[in-house]
Amino acid sequence: MHPTVNLLDYDLESLVAWCGQLGEKRFRATQLFRWIHQKGVSDFALMSDLARSLRDKLTAQAHVSGLPVLSQHMSSDGTIKWLFDVGGGNAVETVFIPETDRGTLCVSSQAGCAVGCRFCSTGHQGFSRNLSTGEIIAQLWHAEHFLRGHLGTAERVISNVVMMGMGEPLQNYSALVPALRTMLDDHGYGLSRRRVTVSTSGVVPMMDRLSQDAPVALAVSLHAPNDALRDYLVPLNRKYPLHELMAACQRYLAYAPRDFITFEYCMLDGVNDQPEHARELIDLVRTSGRGAWCKFNLIPFNPFPASGLHRSSAAAVEAFARQLAEAGIVTTVRKTRGDDIDAACGQLAGEIRDRTGVAQRIEWQRRNAPEAAGTAIAPLSRGGTHGI
Repeated sequence: MHPTVNLLDYDLESLVAWCGQLGEKRFRATQLFRWIHQKGVSDFALMSDLARSLRDKLTAQAHVSGLPVLSQHMSSDGTIKWLFDVGGGNAVETVFIPETDRGTLCVSSQAGCAVGCRFCSTGHQGFSRNLSTGEIIAQLWHAEHFLRGHLGTAERVISNVVMMGMGEPLQNYSALVPALRTMLDDHGYGLSRRRVTVSTSGVVPMMDRLSQDAPVALAVSLHAPNDALRDYLVPLNRKYPLHELMAACQRYLAYAPRDFITFEYCMLDGVNDQPEHARELIDLVRTSGRGAWCKFNLIPFNPFPASGLHRSSAAAVEAFARQLAEAGIVTTVRKTRGDDIDAACGQLAGEIRDRTGVAQRIEWQRRNAPEAAGTAIAPLSRGGTHGI
């Protein structure tokens, strides 16, 4: 007997093609797509406007299966974090962040992450595997339809999706793009391109491809104003240094749904939060583009024991933001949400069976940081193991 296919893996065009192989017309695929994504129905028998013959074919050859929920935690501020089982000893995390004017879902793209950013607990867990399109969409599918029931509404609850959960989305490109198309499709979740954001640590070739295949809003994890420091904090910088990354951002702007790129900047005490770092950032922005082409989102670091790093003081963050703003750069400071349930930025760690030995690499980098990267990160050598 042939294994059945999970229809969450298909964007609309793929579902049209699959239904075509069953001898079904396009409008039938569209009806089916709506039942799955707009109504959250997984039982083909309940899809009442589909012909009985089609429902029988679907029952024999397909299924709609979400991810098993290992846990669900609700924060005092309304944030909800789910831990989903993706098999093989791996679990990924998804976070819903309610605000007065929108509901944002933070979605994972990989079980773990191979980039290994120093300040991110996901990176310290290492990398196991890419998620499938269905596993990416299953996070939105579950969250949207759970929340409608939880809140007692038939209206859409999730208005924004950010690919800022576990993983580097652009290193899972072939699964990411169909998932984005399903999010954007009017027969699916009907999200606007402005309200879907892909966050990347700077995979330059894939940024160029994304601008052609699914040009959604783009957030770039910058975190440092120069190559020496960024090489250390975001190891991918060694492959795609700042001048290449800035040029890629400029190319993306021509296709982006917004007229700016967002730069994420995690504020690390004594490492990247000094006035000279702000001055370097201002110079980087001015030499890389014209006008108000970017904005900065300053993120309070969420400490975890293995990092050896510390959160910048509120005064340092405020002074840094003011310095950027006075130079004409739109700057916001991210509110910390859900940190009582480890759902805040940089805290998503899931449960990962690392296949890359990343924990050992990061530990070596931390112990050898001052020698490896010179004076740019000298402050890290002060009490580097504090809090472990």
